[in-house]
Amino acid sequence: MTDRATLLGLDRAHVFRPFTPTDDQAHERSLVVVDAWGPFLVDADGRQFFDATGAWWCNHLGFRHPRIVEALAEQARTLPHVALAGATHEQAARLAAELVAVAPKGLGRVFFGDNGSTAVEIAAKLAFQYWQQNGRPARTRFLTLNDAYHGDTVGAMSLGGVDAFVSVFRPLLFTVDRAPTDRGLEAAVDWLVDALDRGGETVAAVVVEPRVLGAAGMRLYPEACLRALRQAADRADTFLVFDEVFTGFGRTGPMWAADSAGVAPDLLCTAKGLTAGTTPFSAVLCTDRIHEGFAGARSRSFQHGHTFCGHPIGARVAREVLAVYRDERVLEAGAATAARLAAGFARLGRLPGVRDARWLGCIGAAELGEPGYLGPVGWQVREAALRRGLSLRPLGNTVYFVPPLNCPAEALDDALEALYESVDEVLSAR
Repeated sequence: MTDRATLLGLDRAHVFRPFTPTDDQAHERSLVVVDAWGPFLVDADGRQFFDATGAWWCNHLGFRHPRIVEALAEQARTLPHVALAGATHEQAARLAAELVAVAPKGLGRVFFGDNGSTAVEIAAKLAFQYWQQNGRPARTRFLTLNDAYHGDTVGAMSLGGVDAFVSVFRPLLFTVDRAPTDRGLEAAVDWLVDALDRGGETVAAVVVEPRVLGAAGMRLYPEACLRALRQAADRADTFLVFDEVFTGFGRTGPMWAADSAGVAPDLLCTAKGLTAGTTPFSAVLCTDRIHEGFAGARSRSFQHGHTFCGHPIGARVAREVLAVYRDERVLEAGAATAARLAAGFARLGRLPGVRDARWLGCIGAAELGEPGYLGPVGWQVREAALRRGLSLRPLGNTVYFVPPLNCPAEALDDALEALYESVDEVLSAR
């Protein structure tokens, strides 16, 4: 049996945790996870916790889905890795075709990566290099939404705007034109459209999280904004990038957030749900136009690559995820989960002190105080929730749920009840 005290001692002596003040690590209530299944984490004391974070937004099919586990093991037994340069392999080739088949229309090529940040960097570099070697070198600017989050590598941080994550790194980042979001996201999209219409000839790409700004507090905006951006990018003849790392694979309802607006980007980034949280893997889908812009002399090849590009295990797992979505009608299951989640957050929104409860697909969020990533109220709710068998990771004063799309109804209802009770407990004591 796992010794909780021993593992916590090793963790606190040697592990450097993400997004955690180092002195907090010494005293915070930490789960010691020894197992996971469906929507649940199992602690070293044998207690189950519903994971409302979806393992940081990627557990779309529940932990340990048997088909995903078997696909991973089978691929590891045959071809665990090969470099995708000067060679190809079945899993990468077939996955590329299968992704194109379910992608928004017009995305015909796939470049593989290993995580969401990398995918966004790939998209930005593809856009930039394309214009540099195809007759429009003045296209060097990127337009984004302020408060967006696109990852933690230097290029992805440059495109993001959550101040708590990027402020200390500002001297390292390249310059980006960010639409102000203080008047709302629809006004921010209007700002992007105007910027494209006034100076689109210098824009390499517009990069957005479609429909929802995740780390900014699960802030939502309507699908009409995506259509406006598509039209403005077309008028400027520049590239539109959708960061669907979080929103893809049915998280907002349809397979892609782009589908809700009936539009296609020029570049689409996917990760997280792509392998259902089982292996690090990502992909960037792009148009044939972009791919053809790298033809010719060797110097025109895309100047990006890494050891695990097109990793066979990741590719095989991603193929099985797509197969499970087809065979088990996961998007239909997600619609049922979304309805239960909406009902739970509508009820939560009626509690005194809760404001702006909102939901979209299998995403639910509510504000418990002033917006801001460093707010304390969500963390107080987390402590109350742990006592009720619910694991949250709030965005400051914003609490959110991102359950598996195929989440068992009873488990979700119990978890939503635990959230309601925890929020009520904390807000009643303030």
